[in-house]
Amino acid sequence: MNHEVPFPLHEIDIPPATAGLRIVGVHLPLRWADYGLIAFDMDSTLVAIECVDELADIAGCKAEVAAITEAAMQGKLTDYKESLRRRVALLRGVKLSQVDAVVRERMRLNPGVEAVVAACKKAGLRLLLVSGGFTLFTDHIRDRLGFDFVRSNVLEVEGDALTGRLVEQPWGDICDGAEKRRMLEQTCAQLGISPRAAIAVGDGANDLPMMHAAGLSVAYHAKPAVRAQAMVSIEEGGMDRLLELFGR
Repeated sequence: MNHEVPFPLHEIDIPPATAGLRIVGVHLPLRWADYGLIAFDMDSTLVAIECVDELADIAGCKAEVAAITEAAMQGKLTDYKESLRRRVALLRGVKLSQVDAVVRERMRLNPGVEAVVAACKKAGLRLLLVSGGFTLFTDHIRDRLGFDFVRSNVLEVEGDALTGRLVEQPWGDICDGAEKRRMLEQTCAQLGISPRAAIAVGDGANDLPMMHAAGLSVAYHAKPAVRAQAMVSIEEGGMDRLLELFGR
């Protein structure tokens, strides 16, 4: 499949009400009826933290892990899977009770997320969560927001602590950018719709494959490389800025 947007890109004139949005190759207003699925990244998109970095804080190695995370999200690392394995290895010994504390005390939804999810549900869109993070966190978001489909990684646990390894799943070992795209396309096929009838929302380089496959790509306070390639880039305000682009 061609990863390029299938029409010439041009920046449109943005009305004052949409200041803080960069919009390219999109004809406004958008129509909910044109879409059947919306896919979200989790870390720094739905929630305000990078969960792996917060676990590393508990393990006493946040600076090291956060540096790898930042490089991965900027697209500066060629092997995302290896970078995640390196980070997860440093989490060995973190207790499940400490993971639960991160969920309770540190994991907060970004502004406007609940409004966007509610609008999508009202319009009949199905919700997909695709994350390079971990089921210990995505399960919580799935249940809180009512997602229909989820793909993320499983941390291996022995007793009451993390082992520093990931558990291989039937679909593979790590949900990277390629897997995010694959999951989006598979979910669209399951729903009987084209990927062009999907919206993909993310902030990091590993979100670009699914954003390229979707009919509408949305960058949320994203890394420069992601902002540059997205059709819609929310650069000021909450995620509910996306709703300004849809007709009433």
